[in-house]
Amino acid sequence: MRTFDVVIIGAGTAGLTARREVAKQTQSYAIIDDGPLGTTCARVGCMPSKVLIQVANDYDRRRKFSTEGIHGGDSLLINHEQVMEHVRSLRDRFVRGVKSGMDEWESHLIRGQAKFVDSNTLEVNGEKIKANKIILGLGSRPILPKPWLPWRDHIVTTDDFFELDELPKKMAVIGLGVIGLELGQALHRLGVEVVGVTTNKSMGGLTDPVLQNYAANKFSEEMNLHFNGAKLLGLTTDGQLQVEADDTIYNVDKALVAVGRRSNIDRVAIENLGLNLDEQGLPEINKNTMEISGAPHIFVPGDVNGERPLLHEAADEGVIAGLNAATVSTENECFKRRVPLGITFSDPNIATIGRRYIELQKENVDFVTGTVSFEGQGRSIVKLKEIGLLHVYVGKHDGKLLGAELFGPDGEHLAHLLAWAISMDLTVHQTLRMPFYHPVVEEGLRTALRNAAKQLGSEGHNELFRCGDAPIR
Repeated sequence: MRTFDVVIIGAGTAGLTARREVAKQTQSYAIIDDGPLGTTCARVGCMPSKVLIQVANDYDRRRKFSTEGIHGGDSLLINHEQVMEHVRSLRDRFVRGVKSGMDEWESHLIRGQAKFVDSNTLEVNGEKIKANKIILGLGSRPILPKPWLPWRDHIVTTDDFFELDELPKKMAVIGLGVIGLELGQALHRLGVEVVGVTTNKSMGGLTDPVLQNYAANKFSEEMNLHFNGAKLLGLTTDGQLQVEADDTIYNVDKALVAVGRRSNIDRVAIENLGLNLDEQGLPEINKNTMEISGAPHIFVPGDVNGERPLLHEAADEGVIAGLNAATVSTENECFKRRVPLGITFSDPNIATIGRRYIELQKENVDFVTGTVSFEGQGRSIVKLKEIGLLHVYVGKHDGKLLGAELFGPDGEHLAHLLAWAISMDLTVHQTLRMPFYHPVVEEGLRTALRNAAKQLGSEGHNELFRCGDAPIR
């Protein structure tokens, strides 16, 4: 029986980041993986989706050309087969980038599926392996409702979407979370006849009801959307899939099902550890140490824990797990987590930063909402992107930035500015003392901050530093 200091199950973002930390302390480690290498983000997630979105937005921009005096845009043609070849070409480049550093750890790789025998013993390919510390970077997989399995040939998940040789003429997109909304809008802009179906208006993670309604109305102006769920009814005589939404039946060539992802924790016989598991089959996990409560030598970073299924969060959690797994200490070190930041690369972008509206409401936080509309905002007018709304949440008692939700142009950049300001524990007045250029979309953020300051009763607060003022620390 082989014995290791650390065994890492899963060679995705969390697992590979953890490996890097472990390898700094010991070479007595193994990585166990039975799936395709290259990380979910590079293969089927963030990167290929952004390539498709870029193509779609480039093509859609032709609609603005005549307004700018550029003629001939209506005659542009798109070849869906070449689009998908381009997406896969860049996808493969990203995957190669991930795998390019594999040489230094390939000798530690065991190909196979691991299952727990007990809390320190795993079985892989019929071999038992012991480990002092175990990291479960198992990732996740798309949810596919069982009643829909009879029509699997007509269903595409986010894990196999990018393998399509050609895009269908008609497609239902079921689920308008981050990936469903991104791909649904991109498909529509590429000329696919899309019907989007979801169960509520919390698209892209928005929880503020004003923003939810605004975004839903704007997206509905662009494409056909329904907000009361979908039913699959079967196949037509000519082989199309029938999808019902709000008593309307649509015949489509394919359905992209993007209703979420489920943890792969069920694939390692976690029940053999005798731990209390929740309804998702997950044990209690400390998000600041990544350890399992009751089994502090086992760590669960990344998408597998369902806490923050984003690449940058998986990487951070991998670092935490790797550092704690590599130490000989019996007590794991606690790490602060970064300010939550989520971005949906729709057009306009959707972003949530810090504490969302629903969280502040549940916690009974006393706050004001600074608002700005990007309809009529200078830089947005220039870019012909006059769509958007930003809400910034500011504590009433101390004026500190708590969080924000937005749907607007260049939202990915505004979101970072807000996340940094919240990370620095800045007040609304301190943030207003930062420089804002003209004309830029960031001026809209300043307007929202000024609106919040006005509600705090301090709209006359000086936005400039006096010579004797102490710098912001």
